[in-house]
Amino acid sequence: MIRAVNINKRFGQAHAVSNVSFDIQAGGSVALWGSNGAGKTTLLRCLLGVIRFRGMADIGGLDVRRRGPHARALVGYVPQELAFHDDARLGSAIMFFARLRRVSGARAAESLAAVGLNGHERKRVRDLSGGMKQRLALAVALLSDPPVIFLDEPTSNLDASGRGEVVEALKRLRSDGKTLLFASHRPDEVILLADRVFVMEQGKVLSDTTPSALWPTEKPVQIVRLFLTKASEAEAADALRKAGHAVHLNGRGLCVAVPRGHKAEPIATLARSQIEVRDIEVLDDLQIPEAKQ
Repeated sequence: MIRAVNINKRFGQAHAVSNVSFDIQAGGSVALWGSNGAGKTTLLRCLLGVIRFRGMADIGGLDVRRRGPHARALVGYVPQELAFHDDARLGSAIMFFARLRRVSGARAAESLAAVGLNGHERKRVRDLSGGMKQRLALAVALLSDPPVIFLDEPTSNLDASGRGEVVEALKRLRSDGKTLLFASHRPDEVILLADRVFVMEQGKVLSDTTPSALWPTEKPVQIVRLFLTKASEAEAADALRKAGHAVHLNGRGLCVAVPRGHKAEPIATLARSQIEVRDIEVLDDLQIPEAKQ
């Protein structure tokens, strides 16, 4: 369904994406995991064919550079930053995009139902929770019933409850056979949604692995954010990765995914390398809402 061969993208002298190749079969669910600046968003934009790149990419057998509009018609895209008119009602917002996509009101209603937003059409966008806004963006992406969904950090700005709402909607889409490719920095949603993980750093795919290989435990996984001096962050990340930890830099500390009850392990690992941790923060858990009876 999705094929990439030697994708390269540079911005000036910086290599944003470097020699990335992979295949994703129809119905697969793949997470892009890595630090801020690892190249996840740029890779998604290359696959959409909206920026120039070297190499080859196709979706459903369609070359994204030669037949971009036709290839993009197979993809529903949810960007990290959403843009809806705050005064619009939810129903009006979805119908605006339905008219742009030339789909019926009935299809718009089906799209809302697919993400659990039917019955909320009279609510104004400004009154929606973060999770509901993100699900509205997902409903817009589903309007033409595309077989492929791209998502760029779909839960990054949400609280635990909002993340749970979005992940539950994505789980239903995966069960329906949609092909998912999403960037994420949260191990909990990667574990719940992905069957493969592309670990990216400095524009390269370092490994094509699985959630169970990254986090070989049945215990819940949490994120521990470590605060160090800027000069030691890269060295600390290397030491943690060599010790088998899933880690990324996000501009506000160094984030490590660890099983609950093992939150001190990254600190001990860094202590053995004589790297001092100034402070730590344990991030909250993902909350999946109970299914309605």
